[in-house]
This record gives sequence, structure tokens and C-alpha cells, in this order.
Amino acid sequence: MARVVVDVMLKPEILDPQGQAVANALPRLGVSDVTSVRIGRRIEIEFAGDADPERAREIADKLLANPVIEDFTIHLDGAAAEVA
Repeated sequence: MARVVVDVMLKPEILDPQGQAVANALPRLGVSDVTSVRIGRRIEIEFAGDADPERAREIADKLLANPVIEDFTIHLDGAAAEVA
């Protein structure tokens, strides 16, 4: 089986209250050098045969991400390079 990973993040211009809450809590843990935190989702899609990044892109575009407020990236699991 081959796995494709889809990472979904809010677009930079969209407020991230969850990330902001984490960033605000860090000083209480003694962490003072972090200026920003953004929270996203990682989705793993396993294909029965070879990995199909284009099919994964279609799934992400139609089902996994809201294109109005989110961006996504696709890459093969374990691969260092991102699939463009």
C-alpha cells in the first residue's frame, strides 16, 4: 500500500484562535521565544496500489479542505520532496 499525506492549514490571512491560544499559553510554560503558532490538520490517504497524488489532490480539493479559508499540500509519505 502507498500513502499520500495531505496537510491542511488555514490561509495566512485567516485568524487561527486555536493557534493563538497555544501561543498565549507558552509563556506560562517558560517558552518566550515563540512569536506565532498555527494549527492545521494532517490527513493520510492509503491507496491499494501505487500512490496517486493527483487523485489525492482531487480528494483534498473537493472534500478535505475549504478553498475559501484553507490551503493544502500533498506529499508522499516518507518522501522528502513535496508533490507540486
